[in-house]
Amino acid sequence: MRVTITEIKEMKRKKEKIPMLTAYDYVTAKIVDEAGVPLILVGDSLGMVMLGYESTIPVTMDEMIHHSKAVVRGARRALIVGDMPFMTYHVSVSEALHNAARFIQEGGTQAVKLEGGEIVAETVRRLVGCGIPVMGHIGLTPQSIHQLGGFKVRGKVMEEAKKLLNDAQILEEAGAFAIVLECIPSSLSRLITEKLAIPTIGIGAGPDCDGQVQVISDILGLYTEFVPKHAKRYAKLAEEIKAAVSSYVSEVKSGLFPTSEHSYTMGKSIIDVVASEAKQSRCK
Repeated sequence: MRVTITEIKEMKRKKEKIPMLTAYDYVTAKIVDEAGVPLILVGDSLGMVMLGYESTIPVTMDEMIHHSKAVVRGARRALIVGDMPFMTYHVSVSEALHNAARFIQEGGTQAVKLEGGEIVAETVRRLVGCGIPVMGHIGLTPQSIHQLGGFKVRGKVMEEAKKLLNDAQILEEAGAFAIVLECIPSSLSRLITEKLAIPTIGIGAGPDCDGQVQVISDILGLYTEFVPKHAKRYAKLAEEIKAAVSSYVSEVKSGLFPTSEHSYTMGKSIIDVVASEAKQSRCK
Protein backbone atom coordinates (compact mmCIF):
# COMPACT_ATOMS: atom_id res chain seq x y z
CA MET A 1 0.00 0.00 0.00
CA ARG A 2 1.22 3.49 -0.85
CA VAL A 3 1.71 6.20 1.74
CA THR A 4 -1.29 8.57 1.75
CA ILE A 5 -1.59 12.30 2.36
CA THR A 6 -3.43 11.43 5.58
CA GLU A 7 -0.38 9.52 6.80
CA ILE A 8 1.91 12.42 5.85
CA LYS A 9 -0.23 14.87 7.83
CA GLU A 10 -0.36 12.41 10.73
CA MET A 11 3.45 12.40 10.83
CA LYS A 12 3.35 16.09 11.74
CA ARG A 13 0.81 15.47 14.48
CA LYS A 14 3.08 12.78 15.93
CA LYS A 15 6.11 15.09 15.54
CA GLU A 16 7.72 12.52 13.27
CA LYS A 17 10.14 14.08 10.80
CA ILE A 18 9.31 13.59 7.12
CA PRO A 19 12.17 12.77 4.71
CA MET A 20 11.52 13.58 1.05
CA LEU A 21 13.75 13.16 -2.01
CA THR A 22 13.53 13.76 -5.73
CA ALA A 23 13.76 10.91 -8.24
CA TYR A 24 13.58 11.01 -12.01
CA ASP A 25 13.97 7.41 -13.21
CA TYR A 26 12.96 3.82 -12.44
CA VAL A 27 16.22 2.62 -10.86
CA THR A 28 16.68 5.62 -8.56
CA ALA A 29 13.02 5.60 -7.52
CA LYS A 30 13.25 1.90 -6.65
CA ILE A 31 16.32 2.45 -4.46
CA VAL A 32 14.87 5.52 -2.74
CA ASP A 33 11.60 3.70 -2.11
CA GLU A 34 13.33 0.62 -0.70
CA ALA A 35 15.36 2.88 1.62
CA GLY A 36 12.10 3.94 3.26
CA VAL A 37 11.54 7.47 1.93
CA PRO A 38 7.78 8.14 2.25
CA LEU A 39 7.60 11.09 -0.18
CA ILE A 40 9.17 11.24 -3.64
CA LEU A 41 9.07 14.39 -5.76
CA VAL A 42 9.43 14.11 -9.51
CA GLY A 43 10.86 17.61 -9.53
CA ASP A 44 11.18 19.95 -12.49
CA SER A 45 14.79 20.13 -11.28
CA LEU A 46 15.20 17.23 -13.72
CA GLY A 47 15.54 19.94 -16.35
CA MET A 48 18.92 20.88 -14.91
CA VAL A 49 20.26 17.63 -13.45
CA MET A 50 18.91 15.20 -16.06
CA LEU A 51 18.33 17.20 -19.25
CA GLY A 52 21.08 19.81 -19.03
CA TYR A 53 18.92 22.94 -19.13
CA GLU A 54 20.21 26.08 -17.44
CA SER A 55 17.07 26.37 -15.31
CA THR A 56 13.76 24.60 -14.68
CA ILE A 57 11.84 26.96 -16.97
CA PRO A 58 12.19 25.01 -20.28
CA VAL A 59 10.77 21.79 -18.79
CA THR A 60 7.58 20.64 -20.50
CA MET A 61 4.58 18.63 -19.35
CA ASP A 62 5.49 15.80 -21.72
CA GLU A 63 8.96 15.56 -20.15
CA MET A 64 7.49 15.55 -16.65
CA ILE A 65 4.95 12.86 -17.55
CA HIS A 66 7.67 10.71 -19.15
CA HIS A 67 9.82 10.79 -16.00
CA SER A 68 6.83 10.44 -13.66
CA LYS A 69 5.83 7.16 -15.32
CA ALA A 70 9.31 5.75 -14.73
CA VAL A 71 9.34 6.81 -11.08
CA VAL A 72 5.88 5.36 -10.43
CA ARG A 73 7.00 2.03 -11.90
CA GLY A 74 10.05 2.01 -9.63
CA ALA A 75 8.53 3.12 -6.32
CA ARG A 76 5.78 0.89 -4.92
CA ARG A 77 5.22 2.44 -1.48
CA ALA A 78 6.14 6.13 -1.47
CA LEU A 79 3.60 8.85 -2.22
CA ILE A 80 4.76 10.41 -5.49
CA VAL A 81 4.32 14.11 -6.21
CA GLY A 82 4.54 15.53 -9.73
CA ASP A 83 6.03 19.01 -10.08
CA MET A 84 3.90 21.13 -12.40
CA PRO A 85 6.18 22.97 -14.87
CA PHE A 86 6.41 26.67 -15.62
CA MET A 87 3.20 28.23 -16.95
CA THR A 88 1.20 24.99 -16.86
CA TYR A 89 -1.08 26.25 -14.08
CA HIS A 90 -1.01 30.05 -14.39
CA VAL A 91 -3.02 30.86 -17.53
CA SER A 92 -6.33 29.55 -16.22
CA VAL A 93 -7.80 27.22 -13.62
CA SER A 94 -9.14 25.09 -16.47
CA GLU A 95 -5.66 24.59 -17.93
CA ALA A 96 -4.27 23.84 -14.48
CA LEU A 97 -6.95 21.17 -13.98
CA HIS A 98 -6.13 19.62 -17.35
CA ASN A 99 -2.38 19.46 -16.66
CA ALA A 100 -2.75 18.24 -13.09
CA ALA A 101 -5.11 15.52 -14.33
CA ARG A 102 -2.41 14.41 -16.78
CA PHE A 103 -0.04 13.85 -13.86
CA ILE A 104 -2.60 11.66 -12.10
CA GLN A 105 -4.00 9.80 -15.13
CA GLU A 106 -0.96 9.51 -17.42
CA GLY A 107 1.96 9.95 -15.05
CA GLY A 108 0.47 7.89 -12.24
CA THR A 109 1.46 10.32 -9.48
CA GLN A 110 -0.72 10.68 -6.40
CA ALA A 111 -0.34 14.46 -6.01
CA VAL A 112 1.02 17.59 -7.70
CA LYS A 113 3.14 20.52 -6.52
CA LEU A 114 2.59 24.16 -7.43
CA GLU A 115 4.86 27.15 -6.79
CA GLY A 116 3.35 30.34 -5.38
CA GLY A 117 1.18 31.54 -2.54
CA GLU A 118 -1.96 33.64 -2.65
CA ILE A 119 -1.74 33.96 -6.43
CA VAL A 120 -2.37 30.22 -6.92
CA ALA A 121 -4.76 29.73 -4.00
CA GLU A 122 -7.90 29.53 -6.14
CA THR A 123 -6.21 26.99 -8.41
CA VAL A 124 -5.22 24.91 -5.39
CA ARG A 125 -8.78 25.07 -4.09
CA ARG A 126 -10.20 23.85 -7.40
CA LEU A 127 -7.67 21.06 -7.79
CA VAL A 128 -8.31 19.79 -4.28
CA GLY A 129 -12.05 20.10 -4.86
CA CYS A 130 -11.67 17.85 -7.89
CA GLY A 131 -9.84 15.21 -5.85
CA ILE A 132 -6.24 16.07 -6.74
CA PRO A 133 -3.95 16.42 -3.68
CA VAL A 134 -1.75 19.52 -3.84
CA MET A 135 1.58 20.36 -2.23
CA GLY A 136 2.39 24.08 -2.07
CA HIS A 137 5.80 25.72 -2.53
CA ILE A 138 6.81 29.18 -1.32
CA GLY A 139 10.00 31.11 -0.61
CA LEU A 140 12.56 30.76 -3.36
CA THR A 141 10.47 29.53 -6.29
CA PRO A 142 12.84 28.48 -9.10
CA GLN A 143 10.27 29.03 -11.84
CA SER A 144 10.28 32.74 -10.89
CA ILE A 145 14.05 33.31 -10.84
CA HIS A 146 13.90 36.00 -13.51
CA GLN A 147 11.35 37.95 -11.48
CA LEU A 148 13.17 37.31 -8.19
CA GLY A 149 16.58 38.27 -9.56
CA GLY A 150 18.19 34.85 -9.23
CA PHE A 151 18.55 32.13 -6.61
CA LYS A 152 18.39 34.22 -3.43
CA VAL A 153 17.14 33.68 0.11
CA ARG A 154 13.61 35.00 0.56
CA GLY A 155 11.88 36.49 3.61
CA LYS A 156 14.81 38.31 5.18
CA VAL A 157 12.93 41.64 5.30
CA MET A 158 9.78 42.32 7.32
CA GLU A 159 7.36 42.83 4.42
CA GLU A 160 8.44 39.68 2.62
CA ALA A 161 8.40 37.61 5.82
CA LYS A 162 4.82 38.68 6.53
CA LYS A 163 3.81 37.82 2.97
CA LEU A 164 5.34 34.33 3.19
CA LEU A 165 3.49 33.59 6.42
CA ASN A 166 0.27 34.86 4.86
CA ASP A 167 0.86 32.80 1.71
CA ALA A 168 1.41 29.66 3.78
CA GLN A 169 -1.81 30.17 5.72
CA ILE A 170 -3.77 30.86 2.54
CA LEU A 171 -2.44 27.68 0.91
CA GLU A 172 -3.47 25.69 3.97
CA GLU A 173 -6.95 27.19 3.84
CA ALA A 174 -7.14 26.36 0.12
CA GLY A 175 -6.56 22.68 0.94
CA ALA A 176 -2.85 22.01 0.36
CA PHE A 177 -1.76 18.91 2.30
CA ALA A 178 1.83 20.17 2.77
CA ILE A 179 4.02 23.13 1.81
CA VAL A 180 7.65 23.26 0.68
CA LEU A 181 9.59 26.16 2.22
CA GLU A 182 12.65 26.89 0.10
CA CYS A 183 15.59 29.07 1.09
CA ILE A 184 14.02 31.14 3.84
CA PRO A 185 15.51 32.02 7.27
CA SER A 186 15.16 29.20 9.79
CA SER A 187 13.43 31.46 12.33
CA LEU A 188 10.72 32.28 9.78
CA SER A 189 10.26 28.65 8.74
CA ARG A 190 9.93 27.73 12.42
CA LEU A 191 7.17 30.34 12.85
CA ILE A 192 5.33 29.13 9.74
CA THR A 193 5.65 25.52 10.88
CA GLU A 194 4.18 26.40 14.27
CA LYS A 195 1.27 28.29 12.71
CA LEU A 196 0.23 25.57 10.27
CA ALA A 197 -1.61 22.32 10.96
CA ILE A 198 -0.22 20.81 7.75
CA PRO A 199 3.43 19.72 7.33
CA THR A 200 6.17 22.01 6.12
CA ILE A 201 8.95 20.48 4.04
CA GLY A 202 12.14 22.52 4.13
CA ILE A 203 14.94 22.89 1.63
CA GLY A 204 17.45 25.42 2.84
CA ALA A 205 14.93 26.48 5.48
CA GLY A 206 16.56 25.20 8.67
CA PRO A 207 15.96 22.23 10.99
CA ASP A 208 12.57 23.16 12.42
CA CYS A 209 10.40 22.25 9.43
CA ASP A 210 8.32 19.09 9.74
CA GLY A 211 10.34 17.47 6.97
CA GLN A 212 13.22 18.01 4.57
CA VAL A 213 13.55 17.58 0.81
CA GLN A 214 16.75 17.40 -1.23
CA VAL A 215 17.62 16.84 -4.86
CA ILE A 216 18.91 13.28 -5.12
CA SER A 217 21.71 14.33 -7.49
CA ASP A 218 23.02 16.78 -4.87
CA ILE A 219 23.16 14.40 -1.91
CA LEU A 220 24.77 11.66 -4.02
CA GLY A 221 27.36 13.98 -5.52
CA LEU A 222 26.24 13.31 -9.08
CA TYR A 223 25.53 16.88 -10.20
CA THR A 224 28.76 18.82 -9.70
CA GLU A 225 28.19 21.97 -11.78
CA PHE A 226 26.48 23.71 -8.87
CA VAL A 227 26.18 22.57 -5.26
CA PRO A 228 23.65 24.55 -3.15
CA LYS A 229 24.76 25.71 0.30
CA HIS A 230 21.89 23.78 1.88
CA ALA A 231 22.85 20.46 0.28
CA LYS A 232 24.91 17.85 2.11
CA ARG A 233 26.81 15.28 0.08
CA TYR A 234 26.35 11.79 1.48
CA ALA A 235 28.37 10.27 -1.38
CA LYS A 236 30.65 11.32 -4.26
CA LEU A 237 29.23 9.15 -7.00
CA ALA A 238 30.42 11.36 -9.86
CA GLU A 239 34.01 10.61 -8.88
CA GLU A 240 33.31 6.90 -8.39
CA ILE A 241 31.51 6.60 -11.73
CA LYS A 242 34.28 8.43 -13.56
CA ALA A 243 36.90 6.14 -12.00
CA ALA A 244 34.89 3.03 -12.92
CA VAL A 245 34.43 4.17 -16.53
CA SER A 246 38.14 5.01 -16.82
CA SER A 247 39.02 1.50 -15.61
CA TYR A 248 36.64 -0.01 -18.17
CA VAL A 249 38.16 2.01 -21.00
CA SER A 250 41.66 1.03 -19.93
CA GLU A 251 40.83 -2.70 -19.68
CA VAL A 252 39.09 -2.80 -23.06
CA LYS A 253 42.06 -1.09 -24.74
CA SER A 254 44.56 -3.40 -23.05
CA GLY A 255 42.55 -6.57 -23.68
CA LEU A 256 41.99 -7.31 -19.98
CA PHE A 257 38.21 -7.18 -20.49
CA PRO A 258 36.33 -9.31 -21.27
CA THR A 259 37.85 -12.51 -19.90
CA SER A 260 36.47 -16.04 -20.20
CA GLU A 261 34.52 -15.34 -17.03
CA HIS A 262 32.49 -12.74 -18.93
CA SER A 263 32.04 -14.77 -22.11
CA TYR A 264 29.45 -17.33 -23.20
CA THR A 265 30.49 -20.82 -24.34
CA MET A 266 29.15 -23.52 -26.64
CA GLY A 267 30.02 -27.13 -27.37
CA LYS A 268 33.26 -27.66 -29.31
CA SER A 269 31.55 -30.14 -31.62
CA ILE A 270 29.04 -27.48 -32.68
CA ILE A 271 31.66 -24.86 -33.46
CA ASP A 272 33.72 -27.45 -35.35
CA VAL A 273 30.73 -28.21 -37.59
CA VAL A 274 30.02 -24.52 -38.14
CA ALA A 275 33.65 -23.85 -39.01
CA SER A 276 33.76 -26.86 -41.35
CA GLU A 277 30.62 -25.80 -43.19
CA ALA A 278 31.90 -22.25 -43.50
CA LYS A 279 35.16 -23.56 -44.98
CA GLN A 280 33.32 -25.74 -47.51
CA SER A 281 31.12 -22.80 -48.50
CA ARG A 282 34.18 -20.67 -49.29
CA CYS A 283 35.69 -23.49 -51.38
CA LYS A 284 32.59 -23.56 -53.64
